[in-house]
Amino acid sequence: MLLAALAGFGTGLSLIVAIGAQNAFVLRQGLRREHVLPVVLVCALSDAVLIVAGVAGIGAIVTAAPLVLEVIRYAGAAFLIGYGLLAARRAVRPKVLAADPAGLRTTLTAAVATCVALTWLNPHVYLDTVLLLGSVANGYGDVERWAFAGGAATGSVVWFTALGFGARLLAPVFRRPAAWRVLDAAIAVVMIALAVSLLLNR
Repeated sequence: MLLAALAGFGTGLSLIVAIGAQNAFVLRQGLRREHVLPVVLVCALSDAVLIVAGVAGIGAIVTAAPLVLEVIRYAGAAFLIGYGLLAARRAVRPKVLAADPAGLRTTLTAAVATCVALTWLNPHVYLDTVLLLGSVANGYGDVERWAFAGGAATGSVVWFTALGFGARLLAPVFRRPAAWRVLDAAIAVVMIALAVSLLLNR
């Protein structure tokens, strides 16, 4: 069981440790030290739910309902474009940055809602977390597959906790407004690139 859990931990990390919309948002909230715990919890719990769903066999339903993934794909692309444009606006508006280098404060509701949308409106999360992790986990026995799922969920908790709360180590760099402009410009590029990728990869 320990080997299955370790395999799940490594596989889970390999899927989530990448530049993406969700990670970019968690990083930004961590740098702002704003609603970090709720954002980390939403990401980790969402991953846990999706991992359990994949191991339980929900991936077969996702595969059998391509229309659902299509709706999620277009909704996710629209959301990413909108969020990317907002990030681009923050990057090119020095007046906002002059008042507050981190930008305007985000409410808890807005932060959680954005995190939920970035997580659940991304069709890749269903393909990677539900289908891929579920398929790998089901290669183990009836008991070991749940150890694999536990390891994958633990990997998610470790990653998002480190990303969200570890971001403050970069705080000296982001005391300068220019650093926030560069970060928001990078986030805008990532978000819009992911949206285009969703629309083009049918």
